Amino acid sequence: MKEIFKRYSPYMKDYKLQYFLVIVGIILTVSATAATAHIMKPLMDDMFVAKDEKMLYLIPFGLIGIYVVKSIGRYMQSVFTKYIGQHIIARLRETLLEKIISLDMSFLYANRSGELISRVVNDIDRIRYFVSSMLPDLLREILTAIALIAYVIYLNPILAFYSLVVMPLIIYPLILVARKLKKYAHRSQEKNADVVSRLTEVFNSSEIIKANATQKFELKRFSVENWQFFKINMKSAYVGDIVSPITEIVAAVGLAMVIFVGGREVYNNNMSVGEFTAFLTAIGLVMQPLRQIGIIYPKIQDATSASERVFEILDTQSKIVDGDKILEDDIVHIEFKNVKLKYDNTYALDDINIDINKGQNIALVGDSGGGKSTFINMLLRFYDPESGEILINGTNIKEFNQDSLKHHISLVTQRVYIFQDTLAANVAYGQEIDEKRVSEALELADASAFVDSLEDKMYTKMEEFGTNLSGGQRQRIAIARAIYKHSSLVLFDEATSALDNESEKRIQKALDEYTKDKITITIAHRLSTIKNADKILVIQKGKIVASGNHDELMETSQVYQRLAGELKN
Repeated sequence: MKEIFKRYSPYMKDYKLQYFLVIVGIILTVSATAATAHIMKPLMDDMFVAKDEKMLYLIPFGLIGIYVVKSIGRYMQSVFTKYIGQHIIARLRETLLEKIISLDMSFLYANRSGELISRVVNDIDRIRYFVSSMLPDLLREILTAIALIAYVIYLNPILAFYSLVVMPLIIYPLILVARKLKKYAHRSQEKNADVVSRLTEVFNSSEIIKANATQKFELKRFSVENWQFFKINMKSAYVGDIVSPITEIVAAVGLAMVIFVGGREVYNNNMSVGEFTAFLTAIGLVMQPLRQIGIIYPKIQDATSASERVFEILDTQSKIVDGDKILEDDIVHIEFKNVKLKYDNTYALDDINIDINKGQNIALVGDSGGGKSTFINMLLRFYDPESGEILINGTNIKEFNQDSLKHHISLVTQRVYIFQDTLAANVAYGQEIDEKRVSEALELADASAFVDSLEDKMYTKMEEFGTNLSGGQRQRIAIARAIYKHSSLVLFDEATSALDNESEKRIQKALDEYTKDKITITIAHRLSTIKNADKILVIQKGKIVASGNHDELMETSQVYQRLAGELKN
C-alpha cells in the first residue's frame, strides 16, 4: 500500500487547500464525537444525581451544539474529499487513455478492447471509491478511535486497560483477511474484464450473430464468464464480510469486561455514575470506528489491486520510440534498405529494398498474408524493422516525431472507421471543418450525390459504425477523409473493395489527378486499379519476388500472371 500512496502523491499535492479543509472537517468531527462521551458525565452526575436545574437547559443546548459541529465537520470532509477524488480520477482516466493510445500497435493488438475498457472504466471507478470515500473515511475513523482511546485512558487508565486489551484480537484477523481479499480482488477484476470483452464482442458482431441465429450460443458463452465472475465475488464476500461479526463479538467481550470492572468501581465508590457513564459511552463510541475500520480496510485491497492494474499499463513502455526531428516538408522520397521484420518465427518482410519518389503510384499485389499490409504499416511506424532501415527524404524514419510524420500520411483501409459525429466531422477528422474543402473532398470521392440526398447534408449525424450508410458510402467517406487531409503520402489498403466497377472508375480517375504530385501506395483487389500503376511490387512470403509495370510483369513473372488472373476486373 505504501507504493500505491507513493504513486498517488504527485496527484494529491495539487489539492493542498482542499486537504486542509478536509482535515479541519475531520478535527471537528473527531472533537464532537469525543465531546459526546464527555457530556455524559455532567448529564448523569449534575443533572440526574445532583439535580442541578441549570443543567436541564445547558445539557440539551450543549448536545445540539456538539451535533451541529459534528455535522459541519462531516459535510466539509465529505464534499472536499469527493472533489479531490473525482478530480484525481478524471485526470487519471485521461492519463490512462492517453497512455494506452500512445502505445505501439503490437500492444493494442495483444490486448482485448474489453480488457482495456475495463481498466479505464471499472478499475478507475474502484480507485475513485478508494480516493474519494474509503481513504478519508479510514483516516477519520482512525483519528476518532485515537481521540476516544486517549479520552478513556484519561478517565480511568486501569479500566481502559481491561477494555482495550481485546484490540489486538480485532487487528490480527484484519491482516489475514486483507491478504486473502487482495488475491480475490485481482481475480475479480480480471474476470470483470473478460465479461466486458465478451459483451464488446457481442455488440460489435451483432449482424453476424443475427445472420447465423447464434443468440443462444453467444448467451451461453457469456453465461460462463458471468457466473464465474459471480463465484469469485462471492468468495470475496465470504471472506470480507466475516470481519464485521468478528469485530462485533470481540467488541462485546470488551464491553462486558468494562461493565463488570466498572460496575465494581462504582459499587466501591471509586468512580461516580457520571464518570462510568462517560467511560461506557466513550468505549461504545470507540467500537464504532473500529467496526468501520474493519469494514473499510478489506475493501481497500480491492482498490489496491485495481491501482496495480492501472499502474501496470502506465508503466508499460512502447517498443516504438519517438524521434526528435519534426518532418516539416512533404514526403518526396521513400527508401527501404534491407528491411526485415519477424512475427514470431516467420518473416513478415524479408530483405525489402525499394526506392519510391514523388509522383509515383506503387501497387502491391500478392497472396493473403504475404506482407502487403505490413509494408504499409511500417511507413506508419506501427512496427519498426528488426534490421535494415526505412528512409524518409533521406532520414531514418525512427528519427522523426511520429505525429509530424503521420501528419504527412493519409490511410484508407478496407475496414472503414466512422465516428459518432457529423459526416463533415468524419471527413475533416481531427481538423477544423472547412465546408468548401469538405465539399471538394466529397466530390473527388464521388460522394456528393448521396450526401446531398441526406436530410442534413454534410451535417447529418452518423450512427455508431456508420450504420445509417451503406458499405460503399462509408468507403467513399473514408476516401474523402484521406483527400481532406491533403497528405503527401497516400496509402490505400483495398480502399475501394465495397464499390461497384463504375464508381471505382470514377473515383480512380479523380484520384489519379489528385495524387499526381504525391506518392501513392495501393494494395489492390481489382486488376483495373493496378494496371496504370507506375510500378507493381509482387510480394510473396515477405519478399519482393518481382517488380515492374503491368505489361512487363505479364511477360516476366508467372506469379503475377496467376495473381492477375485471380484479381477482379
